[in-house]
Amino acid sequence: MDIQKIISLVTKTQVLIKNREMAAHVKEKGLADYVTQVDIAVQNFLKKELFALAPDIQFLGEETGLQEIKADRFWILDPVDGTTNLMHDYQHSAVSLALCRQGEIDMGIVYDPFREEVFSAIKGKGSFLNGQPIHVSTAEKLSDTMVGLGTAKRELADENFVRFRRVFGQCQDVRRIGSAALELAYTACGRQGGYFEIYLNPWDYAAGMLLIQEAGGRVTDFTGKPLDPRKGGSVVGTNGYVHAELLNQL
Repeated sequence: MDIQKIISLVTKTQVLIKNREMAAHVKEKGLADYVTQVDIAVQNFLKKELFALAPDIQFLGEETGLQEIKADRFWILDPVDGTTNLMHDYQHSAVSLALCRQGEIDMGIVYDPFREEVFSAIKGKGSFLNGQPIHVSTAEKLSDTMVGLGTAKRELADENFVRFRRVFGQCQDVRRIGSAALELAYTACGRQGGYFEIYLNPWDYAAGMLLIQEAGGRVTDFTGKPLDPRKGGSVVGTNGYVHAELLNQL
C-alpha cells in the first residue's frame, strides 16, 4: 500500500473540515458526544475513495460504530477527531486513519488540516511529520515534561479528576487538546512526554498508537497491557521513559 496515495486522499478532506456551514449542523449522539455534517461528509468521502483504491479491505469508521470485523485487513477511521472543537471553531481537530492487518496496525496517518501537519507511520519504518522523521521526547521523569489528558466517560468525572490531580502534581504541567489523535501525535513528536484517557475507541487511538511506537515510545492500557485495535479501552501513550511512572499515578 502506497502511503503517499493515502496521505493525498486524507489531505483532500481539508476543504470539508473547514466548511463552517456544515460544521454548524450538529446532532447529539450521546452525553457530550456530537456529530456534524463534516464528520459524515469526510467519512463518506474517504470510505468511497479507499474502497476504489482497495476494494478487498474492510472499513471501520466512527460514524458506523463498533462492529465485528472478521477480515484480515481493515481501515480504522475517525473522520473528525475533536468534533466539539470543530463545532466551536477551536481549530484542534484531526483526521485519523489506520490500516489494521492480523490484529496489528500497519499504517497510521493523523492529519491536522488547520496547521497542515501530516503525521504518518508505517510499521517498521519509523514515524514522520510532513515527511521528516520524528522521535519521542528524551524526558526521563514526569517532572521534566508535560502530559496530555482526556476527559472521556463523563460519568467517571470524579474519579478522573482525582487522577488528573495526581498526575498534575508530578509533571511540569498538563494539557487538554480535545483530540486524542493529536495528543498521541504530539507525544510521538516529542511535544509532550505522554497522554492518557480512561476510554478511547479504536478510531481514536489506532493511528496515534503506531505513530508513538514507531517514534520510539510505548502505548498500553492503564494496567500496562497491549491494546487490541478491535476494541475500546483505557489508553496510555508515552515516550517510554516515563511510562511506568505515569502508570503508577493512574
